Amino acid sequence: MPSSDTLQRFIFEEAPIRGEIVRLDATWRAVLERRDYPPVLRDLLGEMMAAAALLSATLKFDGAMIMQIQGDGPVSLLVVECTSERTLRALAQWSEGVQPAPLAELLGDGKLVITIDPKHNKERYQGIVSLEGGTIAEVLQHYLTHSEQLDTRLWLAANDQYAAGMLLQRLPHDSDEDAWPRVAHLGATITHHELLELPAEEIIHRLYHEEDVRLFDGEPVSFRCSCSRERVAGVLRMLGHDEVQGILREQGTVSVNCEFCGKHYTLDPIDAEVIFAAFGELSGTAPSAVKH
Repeated sequence: MPSSDTLQRFIFEEAPIRGEIVRLDATWRAVLERRDYPPVLRDLLGEMMAAAALLSATLKFDGAMIMQIQGDGPVSLLVVECTSERTLRALAQWSEGVQPAPLAELLGDGKLVITIDPKHNKERYQGIVSLEGGTIAEVLQHYLTHSEQLDTRLWLAANDQYAAGMLLQRLPHDSDEDAWPRVAHLGATITHHELLELPAEEIIHRLYHEEDVRLFDGEPVSFRCSCSRERVAGVLRMLGHDEVQGILREQGTVSVNCEFCGKHYTLDPIDAEVIFAAFGELSGTAPSAVKH
């Protein structure tokens, strides 16, 4: 059985092509423990989680990359956050009774949004494209090819135990016109079973034993939620002092739940006053829901 929760980079020594292989074990199950997803939605979210880990490894950033697919179909939201420290969290929202169907039917009229949120209050980058493709991999390939001008291939797989994927990316200034079609074609022979069950070394040997490939040591990947009391304070400040006071008069406390990890925050009137008194000192927002 391959090592768990690992992201591994590989390069082709004689061609300007790089790749990444990821396998999520405990990281993926940490997401599944927090919400009971229908199988079709579970697999989509797992594929997207693997894709986020792969894509983050090709980018230089210090902060978080948030990948969202929003739609007006039975599945309204898929979101994964991956940090530069290789931590992940994910969630999905859907209507009751979602059944297996083509991606276009599940998501309806939707869009893919990728946001780079750097630390230290630097400017955010955001890319938005319509959903083009019948799989999560094809949607992301379309984004990378058309928005980032990088030829990219993705293969993704997920079940109730693991999420895994492989990425190939053609680097600029490719002087070997035959290398990319050949490498991409061989990559396309990988199966879901092999992605989920084989270690990176075996996958590389199985696909590219006739190529000169260097496989680097794996990087650990883990689940971690970035919610905090400070981020809850940011949510309450966005609501405004009057709105928060109204909730306190009705309920006595303000309850905030993190949708990613399920952690519960309760604030009393004194906590709320401290937050607004320190308005200039606190920052941040959280993907949390305030329950009235």
